This record gives sequence, C-alpha cells and structure tokens, in this order.
Amino acid sequence: MADTTKEQQRSELHKTIWSIAEDLRGSIDGWDFKQYVLGMLFYRFVSENLCEYLAEQEDDPDFDYAALPDEEAEYGRKSTVEEKGFFILPSELFSRVLETVDKDGMSLEEGGEDINEILARVFKSIEASAVGTESEGALKGLFDDVDVNSPKLGTTLEERNKKLVKLVNKIGGLDFGGGLKDNEIDAFGDAYEFLMTMYASGAGKSGGEFFTPQEVGELLARIAAAGRSSVNKVYDPCCGSGGLMLKFAKVLGADNVRTGFFGQEKNLTTYNLARINMFLHDVNFDKFDIAYGDTLVHPAHWDDEPFDAIVSNPPYSTKWEGKSNSLNINDPRFSPAGVLAPESKADLAFTMHMLSWLSTEGTAAIVEFPGVLYRGGAEKKIREYLIRNNYVDAVIQLPADLFFGTSIATCVLVLKKSKTTSDILFVDASGEFTRQDSKNKLMPEHIDHIAETVLSRAEEEHFSKLVTNDDVLDNDANLSISTYVEKPDTREVIDIVELNARIRDIVAREQELREQIDAIVADLEA
Repeated sequence: MADTTKEQQRSELHKTIWSIAEDLRGSIDGWDFKQYVLGMLFYRFVSENLCEYLAEQEDDPDFDYAALPDEEAEYGRKSTVEEKGFFILPSELFSRVLETVDKDGMSLEEGGEDINEILARVFKSIEASAVGTESEGALKGLFDDVDVNSPKLGTTLEERNKKLVKLVNKIGGLDFGGGLKDNEIDAFGDAYEFLMTMYASGAGKSGGEFFTPQEVGELLARIAAAGRSSVNKVYDPCCGSGGLMLKFAKVLGADNVRTGFFGQEKNLTTYNLARINMFLHDVNFDKFDIAYGDTLVHPAHWDDEPFDAIVSNPPYSTKWEGKSNSLNINDPRFSPAGVLAPESKADLAFTMHMLSWLSTEGTAAIVEFPGVLYRGGAEKKIREYLIRNNYVDAVIQLPADLFFGTSIATCVLVLKKSKTTSDILFVDASGEFTRQDSKNKLMPEHIDHIAETVLSRAEEEHFSKLVTNDDVLDNDANLSISTYVEKPDTREVIDIVELNARIRDIVAREQELREQIDAIVADLEA
C-alpha cells in the first residue's frame, strides 16, 4: 500500500512540475525555473511546519494558527524564533496567500495587493524574523533566488503576476495527505531530481557534480554509517543541495545524528538550496551548519572537526591553486602526503581534506572520478600515502550512466583511520543497476548487495576481492577495480572432444560424398 501511495505522490508531483513548466515556458530558463518551484515548495513547507509546531505547543490538534489575528500571534514571536529559528504571521502563511488569488489562476481578488508585492513582503518578513538571533545565518538570503520581480517572469507587471498566481495555485494544489513533512516520498529531493532530468542539457558537465541521485546517496550513507545505529556529526565539504548528508536521517533516523549536519558549498544558488533542504527535512536551524565558500581555500568548520561520517561527491577534475600557493604544502590537510594534487585535478585534494577531518573511528565514502585510481605523478604518490598508512578500506566501481549530466562510470573510495586488517576490498558493482527513464538506477536489492559486501568485507567471485596493501603498492598503487576483480568469462564453452568428433564425422561424410560424385562422373564418361 505504501509503495502505491509513494508512486501516486511522485506522479502527482511530476505532473505538477511539468504543468508549471508549461505555464512558464518561453519566459524562464529551465535552470532558473527550478528556483521558483523549489522556493515555493519551501515556502509552503515552512508555513505548514510552523502551524503543526504551534498546534503541538498548544497541545491542541484543532488549534488553527492560520485563523489567529496577527496581533495575537505577535505575542509568541520571540519564543517561536528561539525554537524554530523563524516566525511567520498568520496573514503571511502560504495557505492565507493562496486564498487571496483566484482559482482560475489568471487574476487577483479585487482590492488586494499584487501577488508579487505580497510574496516579496512575506519573504522579506520571514528572513527578517531571524535577524539578530542565532538562526540569522541559517535564514539569511534563502529567498534571494526566488525573484518575484524578475523580468524573466514577464515584461509587464501583469504578465509576471499571472505566472506567480499559477505557480502559487499549483504548488498549493499538491495533495500530500498528512502534509509535506509526512509524505511517503522525499518531495524536495524528488522534485530536484525530476527538474534535473527535465533540464539535463542545461546542467552540462557539472550536473553530476552537485546533485547525486538519491539511491547513490543512500548507498554512501549506509557505508559511512558503518553499521552504527547513530553518529555524532555528518560532514560534506562539497554539499551541493545537501542530499547526501540528509540520507543519514533516512538510514539512521534524524535523532540519531546527534550533533547535526555540517557542509560547505561554493555555488551561492546551490548553497541556498542546501539550507532550504535542511528545513524541508525538518532539521532545525540548531542542528545544521551550512557554510558558503570554497572548502579547499577557506574551510569553514575548523572548530567542528573531526567528523564521524563523511559523504561527498566533489567536482570532478576541477582546478585549484595547488603548489602555486605556497601555503598549501604546509596546510595540515594536504601536507601529510608530501605532495599536492595537480593544479588541474583537485580530486585528491578534496580526498586529503576529508581524511584530515575524519575522526579516528569514522568512515568517509567519497564519489571519485575514475582517473584518480590509476593516474601517475603526484596522484600516484598520494595514493601510495593512503595505502601505506592503511587508510583505504574499499574501492567500489559503480555502474555507468547513473549521474545527471555525465554518463561516466564513477567510483566510491571508502576511507578509515582505524582498520584492523591491512588489505583493501575491491567491489565491481558495474552490473548492479536497472535501466529506468533513460538512466541507470540502483534498486534496493543492488544497494543491499553492495553495502552488505562492503560492511562484511566479503569476497564473492567476479564481484569482490580482498587484496593486501603490499600487493596494491607493488602494482604502482593502482586502485582500479578491474585490475583485481576478474570479470566473468562470457565466452562460449567449447567441448574439444565433442568438437573433434564432429570434425571427424564431417570429414568422413565429405569423403563419402566425393566417392559418390566420382562414381557418377565415371558412369557419365562410360
């Protein structure tokens, strides 16, 4: 029953997003359009979430905060901000704004503000409610990308308002039963993923770098959780929209990430989405710390490391300062290897950073570009450092064509600081997928197979193999899975005895036919 409900909710969400796209077609570029959809989903969620919270505080499920006069609601502003991190007046709730627009989606009620003015005022008010409080950093700029006065919405005020009215109506029309919080699907993650598929060409090569499919995220979380029932802190130095960290809330339960979620992102729009995503998953402002900036240049969480669990999908082979900045070779994150990652390929710089901030008992699961496993030069020396110090726990080959914006077959590097064995588990999961909607997808049985193999360090013919550190070092520190895990031989098995017998029969038959032909020729010549 749950699966049916889940698919129904997902289908409704996709239809609504597609319908909004049709309404806004020709005005908003796809990559900008997603900000309006996700921003409006966020506005609806925080409104409903606040109403649910206040009803719980009143210990009265019938308490209707939306019906309260603004003047009375003001009495609870301070305590609400202290607990939730933000405050919304009853008149500014999504449901109340929804009531102000005609259901035909074409105009506003007589005598009211234009919808762009209402939304601009409400968004500013929500952010302002946190100014001067502990939650100010978590709320600041969250609605910056939902520009309700953008000419992209239309060249005239009337055109812009018509589109905004349709947007509000359709987001408001989504039926999630118990609300966004309790729906069966990850509404935000699913909406983001669907938008990525709609506008994959706009994502270009970077698509896979800041959005990781939910199934891959679940696999990384299960591996990084390492069989534990709880972790103290989760970290992602290239957190994108925050989905990888939030998979721990699904795998372990939100309360079992005890201190919270820590991440950093250098793309401003995606940084805003990450904070929105935390709120949408009901992670309170005091349980997450998402920073804006370049982790390699200005790491934001020196005071919070080390971390129990690290999951990340860093940008593939991006440029960084490397040795051109003399400070890097003395940076305690990079210096232990004695060499810096190439300036044109920062992959292993991110890896060294994560290893440095990994706790003694922690686990890191990092999506890597395949080249880092076998390229020479400085990257080989960094791999040698990782292997000699027994930090590499496992290397997993993922199927090709899993990620948006790229079809390459990525790998997962699993790092630990307290291994009890001196070997590396190589897993060839390249065949663990189902083709679905023009992409390959990890299904639950694939995730189970891979995760259980890694956690148990089990060997399986043609799938996984344990190789000693010394053997890997003797092989130029090559971490390519295909070097160690033999592919099944799919060639046809030939029974040579049977084949020889068949050949003898054919030769004998050939001789018999020749003799018959010779006899016929002799008769004709007689």
